[in-house]
Amino acid sequence: MGILEKINNPGDFKKLDLTKLKILAVELRKFIIDNVSKTGGHLASSLGAVELTIAVHRVFDAPKDKIIWDVGHQSYAHKILTGRRDKFSTLRQYGGISGFPRSYESEYDSFNAGHASNSISAALGYACARDLKGEKNSVVAIIGDGAMSGGLSFEGINNASRLKSNFIVILNNNKMSISKNVGGMSRYLNNLRTAPAYINTKKDVSNFLDKIPAIGKPTHKTIDALKSTVRKIAVKAPIFDELGFKCLGPVDGHNIEDLIEVLENAKKIDGPVMVHIYTKKGKGYTFAENNPQKFHGIGKFNPKNGEIISASSSISMSAIFGNKLTQIAENNKNVVAITAAMPNGTGLDIFCKKFPNRFYDVGIAEGHAVTFAGGLAKGGVIPVVAIYSTFLQRAFDNIFHDCILQNAHVVFAVDRAGLVGEDGETHHGIYDISYLSCLPGISILAPTSDKQLEKMLDYAINIHNAPIAIRYSKSMLSNNPIDSFEFGKSNIISEGTDVTVVAEGNMLFNAIEAAKISKFSVEVIDAVTIKPVDVKTLKKSYNKTGKIITVEDNTVSGGLGSIVESALNVPVTKIGYGDTPVTHGDLQSLYKSTKVDAQSIADVIERVCSF
Repeated sequence: MGILEKINNPGDFKKLDLTKLKILAVELRKFIIDNVSKTGGHLASSLGAVELTIAVHRVFDAPKDKIIWDVGHQSYAHKILTGRRDKFSTLRQYGGISGFPRSYESEYDSFNAGHASNSISAALGYACARDLKGEKNSVVAIIGDGAMSGGLSFEGINNASRLKSNFIVILNNNKMSISKNVGGMSRYLNNLRTAPAYINTKKDVSNFLDKIPAIGKPTHKTIDALKSTVRKIAVKAPIFDELGFKCLGPVDGHNIEDLIEVLENAKKIDGPVMVHIYTKKGKGYTFAENNPQKFHGIGKFNPKNGEIISASSSISMSAIFGNKLTQIAENNKNVVAITAAMPNGTGLDIFCKKFPNRFYDVGIAEGHAVTFAGGLAKGGVIPVVAIYSTFLQRAFDNIFHDCILQNAHVVFAVDRAGLVGEDGETHHGIYDISYLSCLPGISILAPTSDKQLEKMLDYAINIHNAPIAIRYSKSMLSNNPIDSFEFGKSNIISEGTDVTVVAEGNMLFNAIEAAKISKFSVEVIDAVTIKPVDVKTLKKSYNKTGKIITVEDNTVSGGLGSIVESALNVPVTKIGYGDTPVTHGDLQSLYKSTKVDAQSIADVIERVCSF
């Protein structure tokens, strides 16, 4: 029996010696690789954080001490060591454990994660709550250098410098988020990564030690040992120093002994502390080390050679978008492209290679991306902003204040719209129709084929001349043969006399299947343009059938159904997602559980037509 098999919680390895902890790290990596090869998941990030996770749980006493993971891509070892080893084979599966920290899943998950840059603010909140209650536990935020480019991180740091509460920020610098990190903060942290890790003068050591509060009456031996440690780990980091943090590091994030030493000393320092470590994404698995982008979020793969086992045969809308945008930009020199640290995921890597001077990766800074686009548009160019639906939520006010109110010609390519599957509730793009449609002056399109997406993009860039959003899923479940597009118009897919079913995106294919299995005559309409909705076509269909149902890959509240009901001023039966976050799992299981699958739609048709 290996060491890992005996560990059910962090207390089981707190007394292990260094040799056994190193063996534990090896076993953890093998366990993660073996399981993720079967389930898919965020592999490279978690492999890079194995020693860090062991050291954190060795030094701190969770769940009493609060450990907060930023984003959560790197939390697999944490899950395994905190009582979920036996459930790890269900990772990201419907009914299984989440791929991200979830407070409802374990008391060791102090704060939900999924979106970047929130850990410092959350940790500071925990620390202040502890102080108000007179408690003594430690609070630790673990954040990557990519997430540090997000403005929220610095809002938290700025506030921490004033409040001066005791808490620790571990900055895990691996030079990568999903794609290679960009910008001034990335350059700054990489400079720190290679900076000397020694304080050269006695004065510097003395000044640093003066900031460490006395604990009882330490012996000379203890003081000497502490001075020796500080010489190894203290380094000037001007930005964080000036913002009130005591800075330790850089430390090799794969050296368990050094990590334990620096974290033990960080606990003794009064006020906010920044511990800077450096790691290698994909550490311990050659294929992931050599290609961390591929293994950031990966499907099932062969662990022996790193090859993906079953790539999806569905149409990649991101690739369609990237290729078409590049083609349009060849003929329209005013077109520029913007993304927030996701050039590969959004398909903009294609555009970047062709037009590097017209491509902007702003890092994990969605709000800035949108306001930046507003400035570009007012300056006379046409920005196309490609951001996942779930991350565009973070820029809601920027869309309204900096684009909508100025009628700026910004094209929003809203990728990953609808349910995304295994990444779960923080990543489902099921709110964008609702949060965009309430804004005045913006138009919303939803393609149901690759050709439609191409036509919409051409229209949005070359004709529309106002804020416009095109929402599309990662991939289409099918490909609508009726791929015509005219702005403001809907497409009638099949005619019927008993009920009108209006659908958008991937829900169109579920609606088509529902019509086939229904005993009633169903008129199926592809919404195509969600806002402004095609009142003429929908009204004519409703006058014929007398009943109307909407089906959308979006929450019902404020979605397509609400738009249709308001525009037609008739009662609408709405099918979509309810007032509860949707969990993780494969799409078909999620469609069935949320009752947007073909059979569930057919059941609603039966009920409406039988009334």
